[in-house]
Amino acid sequence: MSETVYPDNLSLKQWADEDRPREKLMLKGKQSLSDAELLAILLRTGTREDTVVDVAKKLLNRVGNDLNKLGKLSVQDILHFGVKGLGDTKVITVVAALELGRRRQASAPRELSKITCSRDAYDLLSPLMSDQIREQFYLLLLNNANKVISEQVLSEGGITGTVVDARLLFKQALLSNATSIVLAHNHPSGNLKPSQADIDLTRKIKDAGKLLEIKLMDHLIVADGGYYSFADEGML
Repeated sequence: MSETVYPDNLSLKQWADEDRPREKLMLKGKQSLSDAELLAILLRTGTREDTVVDVAKKLLNRVGNDLNKLGKLSVQDILHFGVKGLGDTKVITVVAALELGRRRQASAPRELSKITCSRDAYDLLSPLMSDQIREQFYLLLLNNANKVISEQVLSEGGITGTVVDARLLFKQALLSNATSIVLAHNHPSGNLKPSQADIDLTRKIKDAGKLLEIKLMDHLIVADGGYYSFADEGML
C-alpha cells in the first residue's frame, strides 16, 4: 500500500488517524511504521513549518537514511546538523533509544555457545562491537570443548588504536581456566587490513600462549559488515 501524501499546509492533527504515527502504531502495529514515523514518535512535536514526520525525515536525510550511521552519532554530532525542531531533549531521546536498541541486540539470547570457526566468533562479538567509534580489544575465553566461558574487554583506545597488555590477557585466561582464546578488535576506519602492529601482537600472543598451553585460535579484525580472520588467512 502506498504512503498517503498530505499537503504541506496540513498539520499532523489533520491527518487521518491511521496515518498519524502514534495512532498508526496502535491500529496497524509497529512493523507498519517507516523509520521516519518511528523517529517521529520519539520527537513528539514538529515546528510551525514542518510536521514531526518531516523533521524526522530531515534528520534521516542527514545520514543518508542509514540508521546504523545515526546510531554511531553523539548528541553533539546530531545537534551540529542544525535541523530545525531538534533541540537537546529530542536529540537525547533519539540517542538513548538507539543505544537501547543496540544493547537489546547485544544481550539477546544466543544459541551459539561453541566456537568452531571464525564466523562463530564474529557472530558472537559483532553485536558487542558494532557502533563503536573507538578501537576496542575483546577477548573470548574458551574451555577445552571450545565453549565460551566469558567475553571481556581488554582495552579501549582512541580512534586510531589501542594497546593490549599480554600479561593481563593471560592472567584472565588462567583465572578462568581457559584452554584457548580468541582475540578481536575493531577498526573504526572500516579498513579490514591488519596493520603491522596487529600482526606483531598476534605473533606475540600466540608464542606466549604456547608456553602456557593456552592456544590462540584466532584474531579477528571487525568493521561494519565484515571481518578479517588471521586463522582463515593462514596468519596464525
